[in-house]
Amino acid sequence: MMTFLTIFLILIGINLAMVVVSLLSVSQKSKTSTKKLSNEPVSVIYPLDLLTTSYKKAV
Repeated sequence: MMTFLTIFLILIGINLAMVVVSLLSVSQKSKTSTKKLSNEPVSVIYPLDLLTTSYKKAV
């Protein structure tokens, strides 16, 4: 028969393993993405012009 503490410690261990795997995969992706970004051309991002838009009255 499993006690609450045993089940809790098993879940904590699984959670810790998932966090470690996630952090390792993120660090590997960041290394490859920086290499890809240096080869791609820079795209221009234009700001939205929200203040000059006019709205019609809805009635």
